[in-house]
Amino acid sequence: MAQSGTKLAAVRETRKGATIYKTNERPGTRAQVRYVRVSAYKAREVLDLIRDKHVNEADEILQFTERDISNVIRKGLASAVANATNNDSQDPETLFVAACYADEGPTLKRWRPRARGRATRIRKRTCHITIIVSRGSDLQLRLRTESEARSGRAGAGAAGRASRRSRVAQSKRAARAAEVHDHDDDEPATEVAVDEVAGDEIQELTEPTEVVEGDESAAPTGTGDIKGNADSMKYHVPGSQWYDQTDAEVLFESVADAEAAGYEPAGSVAQQQPTGAEIKGNADSMKYHVPGSQWYDQTEPEVWFATADEAEAAGYEPAGGPDKQDVDDDEKDEN
Repeated sequence: MAQSGTKLAAVRETRKGATIYKTNERPGTRAQVRYVRVSAYKAREVLDLIRDKHVNEADEILQFTERDISNVIRKGLASAVANATNNDSQDPETLFVAACYADEGPTLKRWRPRARGRATRIRKRTCHITIIVSRGSDLQLRLRTESEARSGRAGAGAAGRASRRSRVAQSKRAARAAEVHDHDDDEPATEVAVDEVAGDEIQELTEPTEVVEGDESAAPTGTGDIKGNADSMKYHVPGSQWYDQTDAEVLFESVADAEAAGYEPAGSVAQQQPTGAEIKGNADSMKYHVPGSQWYDQTEPEVWFATADEAEAAGYEPAGGPDKQDVDDDEKDEN
């Protein structure tokens, strides 16, 4: 159970001027974890590591401490920081572990059977862990700021967040400038203006050049009916799904020419079926399947042919022999 409070009571000074507070009345924001199933001795060994440390440094110490109780203490520290931030309006970057201690809780009595009918008592210890965080002194804050400046580490406060935002914006500007520089030669007809606006954002102003009639630079290169799209590196054969909607940037006479140039079929091979070509070809087995044959419906085409002669001229053979590729007209009508 986490508790928070900043009241002061039972304060007294010694003869030497030192201020002494009661253990349960120390100033600061606290969090308490009660009835932890571990002895107070074991908890105190870990608590001694984080006393008077900054909360971030204490969290790192607990994270890498090879004691199971460190996980419980870490949760208690996070609860104390949350109480200070939400309940007492404290900046988490200025908080230090002012005090941390473990009080003994109730002891559970258990028994273990021994020889001759005897029994040995087992004491299962528990403890209550308390962590108090408060704003560090001006000296502590100044020393921490100087240490972070020397190590080059930025804090997680407002200054740290502003520093991160500026570094991210600078990285974005450099990446965008490099991208524009890389595309200067590829897109001479587009002017890209990179300007810095509020909020460290980049605004692109593109003005495409008008294509006038008779401009040879805008016409597709090559000859043939197969359309190639340089942006997607896809080719479209006549009669395929997106052939009519595609603006050709390069033309090929055959599929082999398109694939040799690095282009891939748009969609699946079935969507690239040319008009009037129904014979399926399998490049792995170098077999072709005519409509209505034994394995025609189960075959995924990798190339299309209009006639069996065209398939055989390309080096393909009938799947299963010529007999299984012969289909009667009546069977075709039934299919």
